[in-house]
Amino acid sequence: MAEESTPETGAAAQPAAEKEQIGLVLTGGGARGAYQVGVLSYLARKYPELQVPIITGVSAGAVNAAHIAGHPGTFQQAAAELRSLWAELSTSDVFDADAPALGWTALRTGMRLMSGGLLPAPSVRALLETQPLRELLTETLASVHGELTGIEANLLRGKLRAVALITTSYTTGQSVVWVQGHDDVPLWHRPQRVAVRTRLTVEHVMASAALPLFFPAVRIGNAWYGDGGIRLAAPLSPALHLGANRILAVSTRFARSQQEADVAMITRYPPPAQILGIVMNAIFLDLIDQDAMRLQRINRLLEQIPEGNRDGMRPVKLLVIRPSRDLGRLVSEYEPKLPPAFKFMTRGLGTRETNSPDILSMLMFQRDYLTRLIEIGEEDAEARADELAAFFAD
Repeated sequence: MAEESTPETGAAAQPAAEKEQIGLVLTGGGARGAYQVGVLSYLARKYPELQVPIITGVSAGAVNAAHIAGHPGTFQQAAAELRSLWAELSTSDVFDADAPALGWTALRTGMRLMSGGLLPAPSVRALLETQPLRELLTETLASVHGELTGIEANLLRGKLRAVALITTSYTTGQSVVWVQGHDDVPLWHRPQRVAVRTRLTVEHVMASAALPLFFPAVRIGNAWYGDGGIRLAAPLSPALHLGANRILAVSTRFARSQQEADVAMITRYPPPAQILGIVMNAIFLDLIDQDAMRLQRINRLLEQIPEGNRDGMRPVKLLVIRPSRDLGRLVSEYEPKLPPAFKFMTRGLGTRETNSPDILSMLMFQRDYLTRLIEIGEEDAEARADELAAFFAD
């Protein structure tokens, strides 16, 4: 885009690249990340030798981005292994959902609230303990002492240009983009947003995927970090800063029509699940649509300006793939199979009092639900086959 960030997108503009640089942007959404895997599976089948030099991920998208970026094989092989990982995932692989663990957390939370800060109280970091996810990622991402060494290997091979994982610093309140890439990859600093060069680790992935309140914050250096979607006002911005001039973004948000949006999801006072779902959607899922709209508007303006007068700015080709079904409504079909203690807790939040329990769809690491999301992702990508062919043309 431009040498300075624009007020609308906050995306840094880079001079026109010497060759096409495809950027893959994977957004957040917790368990909805399985939808992205379906889209990637279709791409791998259609374009088995595809190379994507710029990859960014936030929240669940950070897990998928780290896997694709660090895999030693072809894009097809990386996508196949990622699909197997998600298809075999269960709730117990992500967080401790048994009754004693959830009961002890509830007890500590109650003691903390009742203490009023006057008496010693047990520390409560989150509603769920995610050590199982850390152990799973340590194994599946083939980390060495926590470092994702496959990313550095792919950078040296020329397969990658840059990878970025986005987090939110609970210590400073800033959006922090952790970048691993070639030496000529630029860093940037904007109000409440900063890019930091690093060697990516499992902890960076865990931090980016730490859903607020539900998953504990992660310590990196001397600061604590959580889900990168919290302060990410412009999801396309990191890929633009890193030099992408074609961006494929995979969202996990269903675009409802105005008629669908006007349908009431509750009939009584909104339960916590409804409020949390709206908050999470606003934080993690809605911004990609606004950012895409701004980018397309700027593209149209640039097309009316002679190339020599664009002051280094360039049009950026964008394609957004999104679910054709409401993944929040879909989750109700699979909720009865959740682990009993976890199901008891979520129903206590009111997930059965709304016809679109979006917060549950982000925590529904249930094998049959994840498999269905993968299938929907494949179907949606195939339905956009002509658009994808045009996107990858030349």
